[in-house]
Amino acid sequence: MDAASFATLKETLWEFMKVDIYPNEPLFFKEIEEIRQKGPAHWKQPPIVFKLREKAKALGLWNLFLPVDSALAAGRQGGGLTNLQYADCCEIMGTANHAEFAAECCNCSSPDTGNMEVLARVGTEEQKRMWLEPLLDARIRSCYAMTEPAVASSDAGNISIDIRKDGEEWVINGRKHWITGAANVDCKIMILMGKTSPGAKAYRQQSQILVPLETPGITLVRPMMVFGDDDCPKGHMEILFEDVRVPLSNVLMGEGRGFEIAQLRLGPGRIHHCMRMIGQAERALSLMCHRADSRIAFGEKLSSMGSFVQQVAEIRAEIDQSRLLLREAADRMDKLGNRDAYTRKLLSLVKAVVPSMAQRVIDRAMQVHGGLGISQDTFLSTAFAGARCLRWADGPDEVHWRTGGKLELSYQRKESPLYSLGLYQHDRSKPFRAKL
Repeated sequence: MDAASFATLKETLWEFMKVDIYPNEPLFFKEIEEIRQKGPAHWKQPPIVFKLREKAKALGLWNLFLPVDSALAAGRQGGGLTNLQYADCCEIMGTANHAEFAAECCNCSSPDTGNMEVLARVGTEEQKRMWLEPLLDARIRSCYAMTEPAVASSDAGNISIDIRKDGEEWVINGRKHWITGAANVDCKIMILMGKTSPGAKAYRQQSQILVPLETPGITLVRPMMVFGDDDCPKGHMEILFEDVRVPLSNVLMGEGRGFEIAQLRLGPGRIHHCMRMIGQAERALSLMCHRADSRIAFGEKLSSMGSFVQQVAEIRAEIDQSRLLLREAADRMDKLGNRDAYTRKLLSLVKAVVPSMAQRVIDRAMQVHGGLGISQDTFLSTAFAGARCLRWADGPDEVHWRTGGKLELSYQRKESPLYSLGLYQHDRSKPFRAKL
């Protein structure tokens, strides 16, 4: 999108946030609680989301997440933005409470964005017609089933839910958990990663398969609780698969290509969370400053105290450092894709750095608010839980640091012009002082 049009789009988005999102945050949570009380059969996005979706469409704020290259590959209409441009918009949407309230209204929420990118990139035309088009229209929702309770799922090579061929069908048996979005009654399709070829090479054993949620043999066992919250109406579900049968044609890209798809999905779909987290950190900083300007202790405003002034400066530096790292990753995805080694390294670093940064910023804002900081009177407790959970929800920090570190070591050994410099060599034949 050209610069002038993009500037206008951001102004429109900010106005949408001010007029429609921030004032409706209490209603959003009220309606979710009403849905929760009605029971699992009623778990779907609250009425305010459906109402605001129509306005977002009319304002041109729809499907902004789908970058121009993915839209072109899919032959479908996206928001016309690059990944770098979407970073700005996603951050703005991420200033909402809940962090994905505005994203839900603009059809830019997880896990649907990542799933739509996968379908756009690697789905067949029939798969796009069946699942991508209704997702782009927000007529249905989706989930992504990877994590398993029996193995350390941070190592994707451990994913081992059993998927076997039987005639013209795949038969799935096993258990998954932390499957976000599966509890929503509008969730109609799942992308499931499991083991189809146990005898193949390590990274060719897994496949990703489209599994309709209405397929017989699927049991939603329970929502996993996050600090006591069931995350209604999406839920993070434990799911049991018992002889679940889907056609062989439901495999994405082909048998044994699950890791390729996982790497594809690790790019835009997952960096979106970090974009939103920067928005959450910005809102926490503003709330912190407003609070400090309005409170007097020991004869002076909190905002006049030297320690507070320094904290504000440190937070600004941390947020901006994180944003610059993220923007470089987004820019490189636009120019080189997310299979470029340096870009992959940046993506790993972003996912390690940003959630931790947001958690620290929100924690300091909570401290300035005293008891209110953990109460229902601010967005901070919800934001803190979201930032903390993101440090494992998109893979644990340790895995991101490990990946980034390994890629950096590879770069140093193969490409860095400085690596070979090594140590200075000294002439030791002439000692400083000869022994008498």
